[in-house]
This record gives sequence, structure tokens and C-alpha cells, in this order.
Amino acid sequence: MSGPLAVVLVAAGAAIGAPLRYLADRFVQARHDTVFPWGTFAVNLAGSALLGFLAALPADPALMTAAGIGFCGALTTYSTFGYETLRLAQEGARFAAVANVAASVAGGLGAGVCGFALAHAVTG
Repeated sequence: MSGPLAVVLVAAGAAIGAPLRYLADRFVQARHDTVFPWGTFAVNLAGSALLGFLAALPADPALMTAAGIGFCGALTTYSTFGYETLRLAQEGARFAAVANVAASVAGGLGAGVCGFALAHAVTG
């Protein structure tokens, strides 16, 4: 899908995903007293699972544009993941930085696979 409608669908999805990312991140992080960025980790796993789920559904360009690209793209955040990992390393929390990279990559891939499998189980 391309053109003006695609831009509107991406913007609509992102308008929901971005504030939800911020609120979910703050909600999760406020419940942990560690340097590990649990909030970013949680939204990235959730977004990966949802995108995996959407990818397994029958092709609907409008749904994938709004929910997959717009919503999931704004909900997940590679830039914040990179920033927080770098910050951890600079502050001497090297184990947490390495753990963040390993857990985020493995967890994101695993969440995507689980979302994909769940969609196949639900849709048959």
C-alpha cells in the first residue's frame, strides 16, 4: 500500500502507538528499582509479538499499514534500546548492557515467533 491513504494509516497507528509506548514504559519502569530498562524491553517484546501475529494473518494491506507499520513501529523503539544500552555501558553497568542486547534480540525474535504461531493457531 502506498500513497496518501498509507500516510494517513501510518500516522493514525503511530498516534496511538507512541503515547502507549511512553505510558507503558513509565508504568513498567516505575515498578522496578534497577538500572535495567524494563519498560523499553517490555514494549519491544509486546510490539514484536503483535507484529508477528499480524504478519501471520491473511494479507490486509490497510491493517498491516496502520497496525504493523504505524502502531507497532511507534510502540517499539530501537533508538531508545540503543541509547539505554549505551548509557548502561557508559555508567559501568556493562553486564546489564550486554544482557539488554542479548535479551532484547532473543526476546524480540522469540516474541515475534510466538505471535506468528498464535495467529496460526487462532486462524487455523
